[in-house]
Amino acid sequence: MNVLEKKWYVIKTVSGNENKVKAYIEKEIRHLGFEQNIGQILVPLEKVIQIRNGKKIHREKVYYPGYVMLEAFLEGEIIHVVKNIPGVINFLREQKGGRPVPMRKSEISKMLGKVDELSETDAGLSIPFTVGEKVKVTDGPFSGFDGTVEKINEEKRKISLTVLIFGRKTPLDLNFVQIERIA
Repeated sequence: MNVLEKKWYVIKTVSGNENKVKAYIEKEIRHLGFEQNIGQILVPLEKVIQIRNGKKIHREKVYYPGYVMLEAFLEGEIIHVVKNIPGVINFLREQKGGRPVPMRKSEISKMLGKVDELSETDAGLSIPFTVGEKVKVTDGPFSGFDGTVEKINEEKRKISLTVLIFGRKTPLDLNFVQIERIA
């Protein structure tokens, strides 16, 4: 049996259901025995840091909402199997009713490079502030106050700064994401 040439395709999905669609495709392909026709199924995710109630929360967010990338040899029933999965709208096509359009090699390498880049940790981020710089607090109980950077703790990714409250200098320890540079 010859090796099937797989190409990358983009599937339009209901936004927010990308991971469910991926799981459904994997399950349906296994159930019907089409594993040799399908390669990878990707839902590119990025790591996001959010501040809620003064606490830093790490979570993953879909990088391309409403899209799932599929490496497949699309012949025969495969197109219909994938299109009939709950949450799938259709394949990305050049024209309505036409055949699914494979991604270009440049798009594939860009997408796969972006997936690798997004999966890396945030440890490589540079420190956006310097000691003595004027900053504004954007989150937490001191939101809106201006201050001066006194000390930077790279390991804990915290900044010590002083703000003027009722005419007195008050020290604060905040995360990098809780302050911004004053223009």
